[in-house]
Amino acid sequence: MIHSAFSVQPSALRRVALITGASRGIGAATAHELARRGYALALASRTAGALEALAGELSMAGCPALPIPTDVCRPDEVRRLARLAREHFGHVDVLVNNAGVGASALVASSTDEEVDSQIATNLLAPIALTRLLLPDMLARRRGAIVFVASVAGQIALPGSVIYSTTKFGLRGFALGLRREVAWRGVGVSIVSPGFVDTAMAEEMRYIPKARPETVARVIADMIERPRREVFVPGYYRLFVWLDRLLPGLIDIVLRQRRLPRL
Repeated sequence: MIHSAFSVQPSALRRVALITGASRGIGAATAHELARRGYALALASRTAGALEALAGELSMAGCPALPIPTDVCRPDEVRRLARLAREHFGHVDVLVNNAGVGASALVASSTDEEVDSQIATNLLAPIALTRLLLPDMLARRRGAIVFVASVAGQIALPGSVIYSTTKFGLRGFALGLRREVAWRGVGVSIVSPGFVDTAMAEEMRYIPKARPETVARVIADMIERPRREVFVPGYYRLFVWLDRLLPGLIDIVLRQRRLPRL
């Protein structure tokens, strides 16, 4: 349900951004960052309570913020999300495809539910939402789409094979789309974080992690100045190049990783 308390109409001068996975982590940090930069926000997440609390906080601070509880695994809810955002704000200038899920499981022991959820959330939903919002952006020759991928979309990770698969696919979609809409007023960018201090990485206690706010600033900067792909932190680019140039070395390193048992 969308409550009237959040029906704050944006100024005509505000750009409108739709953020998926907005209730916590990178999504919530991005909402705060874009609010500071003067955007109106359509916020989507499965976690309705946290989403509405965030929208209320931003609205109280003067940012038009509309919470739209959405399970992006359901195509009908993705269509509803796009429709409600357009109906409320009139248009969507920016799409941040941030929602993502992962599961640490070997391929042989992954459940159908784990596989289907990761593919639907990480890959199918961003494609569907992009297809719904892109025509209006192209018609207005104005827009920006940011895909939150992962270093796991550059380096295939054992124990997270399905997750890596979805992020490889997401990067492929984003890179192809970027070339398809070049010179038509719509910027397409990829943000590929390494380990980030969010719930998804909370078990990795001894690995350096970026703050969600750091990733959010990169996302906001790429909306305003689109780039092909940025790694956060930047030193992950070294590992990507090592995987391309010396894949055997990365094989040895990853072989030492502690994997879940079958």
